[in-house]
Amino acid sequence: MRSGFRCTLLAATLILGACASTPEEQDVLPEEAYYDNARKAMNSGNFNEAESNLDQLETYYPFGRYAEQAQLDLIYARHQNLDLEGARSAADRFLRLNPQSEHADYALYMRGLASYNLDVGLATRYLGVDPTDRDPGEQRQAFQDFSQLLDRYPDSQYAPDARQRMIAIRNRLAELELHAARYYIRRQAYMAANNRARYVVENFPESPSTEEALILMAETYEALELDDAARDAVRLLAVNHPESEAFDDNMRFQGRDLTPENRTLLNVMTFGLLGRE
Repeated sequence: MRSGFRCTLLAATLILGACASTPEEQDVLPEEAYYDNARKAMNSGNFNEAESNLDQLETYYPFGRYAEQAQLDLIYARHQNLDLEGARSAADRFLRLNPQSEHADYALYMRGLASYNLDVGLATRYLGVDPTDRDPGEQRQAFQDFSQLLDRYPDSQYAPDARQRMIAIRNRLAELELHAARYYIRRQAYMAANNRARYVVENFPESPSTEEALILMAETYEALELDDAARDAVRLLAVNHPESEAFDDNMRFQGRDLTPENRTLLNVMTFGLLGRE
């Protein structure tokens, strides 16, 4: 019994001694060293290394002389690493900690750019996904960020690009509504389709999708036997898009007849359910 106790005590002593003698995994570098390492890494395109040094700089020197610039560099490094959620989070943090910074316009722009690319850039570039088929939540967030940038910093060097991206987002949102309208038309839910098309006309009047939205409005009104509303939609189309292919040479509207010859019970039930959308 006494021999076993001695063995146990010896093992415990060895373990404690080993733990006590374990050196630190990494020594803390001077603030300037982290910053210089990060800048060199970014200049060479090694954004993983840059991000690592910037994270450590923020950890060990959160209020140091390089703190604000390091936060800005971290936004950029994460964006270049395709860590778009991380870039947006870093931009949020910068704006929270430095609300009066002269670089706040950059942080707003990068926050919007991260949201803009979160589903559009990556989905289109790597997955071959049509962005107009996707949930537009990130696009709406990007639109808000860019809009805030233009409101607060209209003369910012990032304002022109933000403005162009807002136009692209607007057009994409309009096309998304038309995707939904076509979906409902295929299911003979004409009221739901009409609502989507009308939303485009009312909310995105300058988008390229407005012409097709007016055509769909006229066609779905005709399918619903709302003749006066259909004529109003055709008149709007003629005023705004007189060159539309929906008109023949005599400017007569040639919409498709969307009403099926035979409507099954399933189709009628589908119309009733989707028409409430």
